[in-house]
Amino acid sequence: MSEQKRLAVGDPAPDFTLPDSTGKPVSLSDYRGRSVVVYFYPAAGTPGCTKQACDFRDNLAELNDAGFDVVGISPDSPAKLAKFVEAEGLNFPLLSDEDRSVMTKWATFGEKQNYGRTVMGVIRSTFIVDGDGKISKAGYNVKATGHVAKLRRDLGV
Repeated sequence: MSEQKRLAVGDPAPDFTLPDSTGKPVSLSDYRGRSVVVYFYPAAGTPGCTKQACDFRDNLAELNDAGFDVVGISPDSPAKLAKFVEAEGLNFPLLSDEDRSVMTKWATFGEKQNYGRTVMGVIRSTFIVDGDGKISKAGYNVKATGHVAKLRRDLGV
């Protein structure tokens, strides 16, 4: 498997169409004309991913008011995502990338450090895609806790 080049500010965001927690297809191009936070996380229902999703949930109104939509992507099945959305009262789309093809294009699946070992997995990452479909901010290996607060500071929200 070749190492995918990491996305950088100014790069076109790789388009995708993935099923959400209800099985409805959602495309990045649906958000043209608005900015969207696209974040990749390892697994629905785990402590760090739950903390991060709930932070987005709790800050969604302010992000929306500032012109930012939010979309989360993981390798979980739509059925598992539906349980996560219901359990945590999530109010933004979570998308299923079970074959990790979108994660590969965005360079968010690959080697990472996990408890001191190198493993293959989802690299927790967050991107801002502007209304023209270009990357305006790219963050790899972000922390689950405090990440949304930092993002809000960086975006001036």
